[in-house]
Amino acid sequence: MDIQDKMGNRTRHFLIGSFTLLLVISASAFLCLGYYMSNVSRKAIDKVGSLYMEGINKQISAHFRTLMTLKLEQAETVVEVVSANHDNANELYEELIYRIHVRNFNYLALCSESGDLEMLYGEPIYLADPEPFFESLENNEKKIAIGKDESGNEVVLFGINADYPMKNGEQCMALIAALPIEYISEMLDTDEVDELVYTHIIRKDGSFISSALSNDYSDYFSSLYERYPEDSRETIDAYIEALTTAMQNKEDYSAILELGGNRELIYSTLLPYSEWHLIIVLPFGPLNQTVENLNLNTTAATILVFALILLMLLFIFYIYYKLSCQQLIALDAARQEALLANKAKSEFLSNMSHDIRTPMNAIVGMTAIATTHIDDIEHVQHCLKKIALSGKHLLGLINDVLDMSKIESGKLTLTAERISLREISDALVSIVQPQIKNKNQNFNVHIDNIIAEDVYCDSVRLNQILLNLLSNAIKYTQEGGTVQLSLYQEDITLPEKENYVRTHIKVKDNGIGMAPEFIERIFDSYSRADSKRVQKTEGAGLGMAITKYIVNAMNGTITVESTLNKGTEFHVILDLEKALGQEMDMLLPPWKILVVDDDEMLCRTAIETLESIGIHADWTQSGNKAIQMVTAHHQMHDEYQIVLLDWKLPEQDGITIAKQMLQITDIPIILISAYDWGEFEAEAKAAGITGFISKPLFKSTLFYGLKKYMNISEAQDSSNVDMDLAGHNILVAEDNDLNWEILSELLSDFGLKLDWAENGQICFEMFKSSEPGYYAAILMDIRMPVMNGIEATLAIRASDHQDAQSIPIIAMTADAFSEDVQRCLDSGMNAHTAKPVNLDEVLSLLKKFILNH
Repeated sequence: MDIQDKMGNRTRHFLIGSFTLLLVISASAFLCLGYYMSNVSRKAIDKVGSLYMEGINKQISAHFRTLMTLKLEQAETVVEVVSANHDNANELYEELIYRIHVRNFNYLALCSESGDLEMLYGEPIYLADPEPFFESLENNEKKIAIGKDESGNEVVLFGINADYPMKNGEQCMALIAALPIEYISEMLDTDEVDELVYTHIIRKDGSFISSALSNDYSDYFSSLYERYPEDSRETIDAYIEALTTAMQNKEDYSAILELGGNRELIYSTLLPYSEWHLIIVLPFGPLNQTVENLNLNTTAATILVFALILLMLLFIFYIYYKLSCQQLIALDAARQEALLANKAKSEFLSNMSHDIRTPMNAIVGMTAIATTHIDDIEHVQHCLKKIALSGKHLLGLINDVLDMSKIESGKLTLTAERISLREISDALVSIVQPQIKNKNQNFNVHIDNIIAEDVYCDSVRLNQILLNLLSNAIKYTQEGGTVQLSLYQEDITLPEKENYVRTHIKVKDNGIGMAPEFIERIFDSYSRADSKRVQKTEGAGLGMAITKYIVNAMNGTITVESTLNKGTEFHVILDLEKALGQEMDMLLPPWKILVVDDDEMLCRTAIETLESIGIHADWTQSGNKAIQMVTAHHQMHDEYQIVLLDWKLPEQDGITIAKQMLQITDIPIILISAYDWGEFEAEAKAAGITGFISKPLFKSTLFYGLKKYMNISEAQDSSNVDMDLAGHNILVAEDNDLNWEILSELLSDFGLKLDWAENGQICFEMFKSSEPGYYAAILMDIRMPVMNGIEATLAIRASDHQDAQSIPIIAMTADAFSEDVQRCLDSGMNAHTAKPVNLDEVLSLLKKFILNH
């Protein structure tokens, strides 16, 4: 106790001495700082005005330029998009009016070379000062001006050179779009008086375009005489003359005036695209008052900060004596957290015992049933289907547990590889289709503004994120409900991410939703909603924790919004590196296509994508409207070349609509859907439907999907080559007899000839003794006795065999994590596929590498 008392006394003495010294130093520093700031403020006051005015002028001028440039570019875009070579003048005018209207212009006119305006939209308008406006347009310059409409309302005119036919038979010189004059004041906020400055926009004659003054004054020049009647008229005359001269010479002008007993700094500059001038007025009185207030506030803040520091120093004594108690509390909290974590894992193991036994019971039970009905093929097939589904579910549970183990040990890594978002999406849609079908749910896929289809990413982990989110959405959405996947991208403006694209993924459902208290811990490990509503839903409670970890590892974000009994929406944002490389030109003939889908967003994005590959397209959300449009075009002998028709429409299904269309004309009809083509292929072909394109409708999906219906050569398209694998020799390195038997049985059905090596050493020797070209590929297990797969691969690549460097070696192993894949690739293998064997994936890899080999 004596030692503790001595230590406490020493600490108290140290704190008191430190406190006193710091108090003296702080007081001296604050006093010196206050004195110094006061002197600096006095010296700087003369420079503040001009610097401030220069900054305000640049800001307002730049803002004005930005706004005017925006509206001029909008008008210019209309001229670029709408071609003057229109067969029908009325259609041309309607398209011009439509495009001007959607860009929020209130007036549209065509201007002849003689300066006559021919109105297409809005009331007639007249220019206040037409000569400089028309002179600029004749010189092929963009120009803005002020005018009035027939009702006397002032408007802002935007002039862009154009060459359209006019109603009177002439060719126009320019397209004139206009807005109410309020657009300038509202966008520039010149009607609101700033605490330090106020602004006007005037013409050369002093008349106001926009003003901070009230409407009591007709123009700026006369307002000076009216506002300052007691000041010398000679002073005002001289100022007006100097300002007028500068405006006529299109020069900036600044002056300091003493009017009404106050000094004002005045700054004038010419606004771009116009004959208007910006006048900025800075009264020195408010500035002086502002600086004085600043000094007072600085002094008050100094005193306040000094008092706060004093209080903080006093508080240190209290904190010091409480530290020991807080440390004990923290230790106890950590102990409680460890107990809770242990309890959570115990509950997790209890849940896992149930969840693992459930599919295991199904596998064992269905195997027994199949054995007792071995002669009943249909019954055995039913059992095998149940066994396969249960096996996949069990594999998913095991993968979740292994992933969580990797996460908690900090060993989960990512592998960057070039992937196609289109292929990822197509595969994902195929995977979830059976689940969607089983629950009779509606499945919508939206894509928009896909900047880069090919990116660098860990495809396994990206698939894991998407499957976890979609599986949960399907799982917790009632039968007949709706699940929606959305994918869109945007550019990143940061210089360090110039080659990256921000990818947004949204998964939304109208299912059971989540309570607010569960949303807070949804990304915790071993967490499942404790509710009777989900008691029949199996899972490890790890999916969201794993998803969150993977998203964080990708430097992305994931958020969730949910409402009980209304649904849930997950939003993932990932910055993915673009896969740079020369893209083939995706251009198709300028055919006219009709898109029919009840989803407006899909229609609009599909139209934009089709136009980007050279196709003219119309769209409608109604099947009946589509029939009317096809009929109208048929009667005008202006047939659509192809109709893209959604399979599921609210009025009638796509096949019924197609039958009605084919009674009118023999136009090719292609169904589009996120559902499996096999479900309705026979019915569709019987109805006369030409083909099918699967959603989502990426640019490449539409390009390749439509290309085959346009008689375009496929000579350069190697993706459609169907390689026959029959007759090729494959060397299989596998130490497990059962795995060899399964693989041999599966691949032999496709005509492949397989040789078996029981370990890596035998594999290496069999390859080395083989004739050049004898083996087309090697399927290599990793964990084998004598010599493992990595060692065998290194030995093969280092050998003097003629095929040592070129033979494809594909890892086929249960080591399925990202670091395992990378280790295989680093050793010289060409690809990796995980066990249990996915036959489609193995065949795809063999075709890919045997074809290239």
